Amino acid sequence: MNAKGANFQFDCSHDYYLLFYSTVRARPPTMVVFALFIISKSGGLIYNREFHTGLNKLSSNDLLMVAGSFHGMHEITKQLCPNPPAPPTPSGNLTPTPFAARATGLEVLETSQFRMQCFQTLTGVKFLLFTEPQQPNIDTMIKKIYELYADFVMKNPFYTVEMPVRCEKFDRGLDGFVKVRG
Repeated sequence: MNAKGANFQFDCSHDYYLLFYSTVRARPPTMVVFALFIISKSGGLIYNREFHTGLNKLSSNDLLMVAGSFHGMHEITKQLCPNPPAPPTPSGNLTPTPFAARATGLEVLETSQFRMQCFQTLTGVKFLLFTEPQQPNIDTMIKKIYELYADFVMKNPFYTVEMPVRCEKFDRGLDGFVKVRG
């Protein structure tokens, strides 16, 4: 039997089970950003924000342990990475980059429930973004979050480096950006 917007099938071989198949056009799944951690260059958690309740709730002590543990693992994996190849010598109009290629350490940790992506700035600050595993363009998202951080936190004359981030403009910018993405 066909009904408007649905397809019903009556199956006599399995004790009269009624199977329902929806023919309504499926919306693409909403991508979820669970949380953001910002870790200072010394390994302290200076910012954490939960956007969605998909992850287990951690105590403040657990959050500090996660940040410190990740910082330590990142440093160890950076030392385990092989040395990057030397850049070719510049020729012609090409100017050499002032930044040497460097080992990066742990960048992605993925489970069946979430994906944690790390972006480390040149100053050593790490941005950890927790998303769904299938979330696309995480690199672009983290770099946009870093731009918000640079604009609203680092340019704030009242902010002290390495201290916890307390900036309403940063929070509002982050909320607006994450809501548009989700």
